[in-house]
Parts: sequence; C-alpha cells; structure tokens
Amino acid sequence: QVQLVESGGGVVQPGGSLKLSCATRGFDLIQATMGWFRQAPGKEREIVATNSFSVYYTDSVKGRFTIFRDSTKNTVYLQMKNLKPEDTAVYYCAAKYDRTSKLYLLEADYDDWGQGTQVTVSS
Repeated sequence: QVQLVESGGGVVQPGGSLKLSCATRGFDLIQATMGWFRQAPGKEREIVATNSFSVYYTDSVKGRFTIFRDSTKNTVYLQMKNLKPEDTAVYYCAAKYDRTSKLYLLEADYDDWGQGTQVTVSS
C-alpha cells in the first residue's frame, strides 16, 4: 500500500525556517520523481519543487527552499528558509513512478499524494 505522510509544518515568523518531511512507503523511492506542491487559500495548487535526476524550483522559492531525499529513510524533505507570508499554504508531497531527466511540473503528472501539512508564516 502506497503512503506519503507529510510532517513538519507549523507557524513561523517571517524570516524563519521550517523543514518539511514526506515519509514514503509502498514504492521504490529511488525509481520515483518526487514533488512538493502547495495550495494557498483561494488559489490553485502550484508546484514548488521537484527532485528527479534534475531539480526544479519555482521562481518564488529559488535560493530559499531546497528539496532533497534520503533513500535510506524513504523520505523526501523540503528545507525552507527566509520564509515569507506569501509562502503560507498547505504543502503536499507527490510521487511520480518514473524517474528520468524529464521535469514533471503538473499536478496531473503525479500518481500519488500525501494529505498535506499546513505552513503559516505570520508575525
């Protein structure tokens, strides 16, 4: 049974940091493309970062967020620094059971999703 479980969300002041985790089970993480998406209130879900054989970041998080994986722990992380109020959203991890040099940036590209974790950036 495939599971993706996010954790690490919370409330943080502007300029602060959070590290999100996505614990996975039921598939081979080494063979998967992993993505982090987010959805702010009243907005559509958007790609934040993906990790395959290449790495992608949406422009608004470049230089502040880092996506990485630890295959020994079957976990994917999103390290977030210098957080801004506009980063407030529910963050989701997603798995695409294909790992190539291709970048997968759309919701529809992904096969399975976690339940999400809330990140609130507020003073």
